[in-house]
Amino acid sequence: MKNVVFLFLIIAAVGAGIVAEAQQAKKVPRIGFIASGTPSTSAPYRDAFQQGLRGLGYVEGKNIVVEYRFAEGKLDRIPDLTTELVGLKVDAIVVVSSSSARAAKKVTTTVPIVMTSSGNPFGGGLIASLARPGGNVTGLTNLVSDLGTKRLELLKQVFPGLTRVAVLAGPLRPGLERTELKGMQAAAPSIKLQLHIMEIRTADDFEKAFEDAAKTNVGALVVTRDPTALFSAHEKRIVELATKNRLPAMYPRIGYIKAGGLMYYAEDELENYRRAATYVDKILKGAKPADLPVEQPTKFEFIINLRAAKQIDLTFPPNVLALADKVIK
Repeated sequence: MKNVVFLFLIIAAVGAGIVAEAQQAKKVPRIGFIASGTPSTSAPYRDAFQQGLRGLGYVEGKNIVVEYRFAEGKLDRIPDLTTELVGLKVDAIVVVSSSSARAAKKVTTTVPIVMTSSGNPFGGGLIASLARPGGNVTGLTNLVSDLGTKRLELLKQVFPGLTRVAVLAGPLRPGLERTELKGMQAAAPSIKLQLHIMEIRTADDFEKAFEDAAKTNVGALVVTRDPTALFSAHEKRIVELATKNRLPAMYPRIGYIKAGGLMYYAEDELENYRRAATYVDKILKGAKPADLPVEQPTKFEFIINLRAAKQIDLTFPPNVLALADKVIK
């Protein structure tokens, strides 16, 4: 009898251990991460997010699972990717922009959504306020209208004789952010610059846009952030076309610099992705997105790539290099 009881206790203990392990396995949080570009163009941002997670004690595959999805420049894929992640019962979804967040919110109003770089978080009722977002969306914003103007001002500082600038802009469709372009158009006269708008509707428009810009004698190029995610999938192509046409270019995302771009000015974009990990951490610990304030950037950076300058026979004087936070040699 004692042996039977002993055996029963062993079986019970083993069974309890198996159940405990199963329950522990179920508790491993699962996060969705939707990038707007391709796996290669999104690598710097994915790496920064992973770095943020590691800094908070999360190890992928051990105490957290991240499901990566890539829109590859097609904003209309966001709802399907979101639906897929919701089906996996993720605890939160990280997205890039306010446009991506709106697309994701159409699919779910319950799963927390964390933005990494929102240009217009108020559009479409995405959030109620920065301090108390309400709903299921929170994260970081990037003040794009001010940054677009600052890029123009920097170009004028770098090239005082500049009078005409080409602006690469995404499709101006209803419902998408136009704040950056509007801000630049409003500021251009006071900076004594004329803008040549190069509107890109599809990937087939890039070459023609650059050809047309060359005919208007523009002296430089500013690339805007494209809320449709088309540009994100073609950063290298845009850089190559700017180089081919010998246009000094100012870019809005660090990915362009990694693709060989000349100049970059924006909030520390990679820091935003690292900060997004802290939102995920707070949500996993029970915080509600509605109560997590949307952060505005406090750190900005201006980068000059001298390797790219050499390709178009451009020399920066010391006083211009002194303006840069980082110079790539």
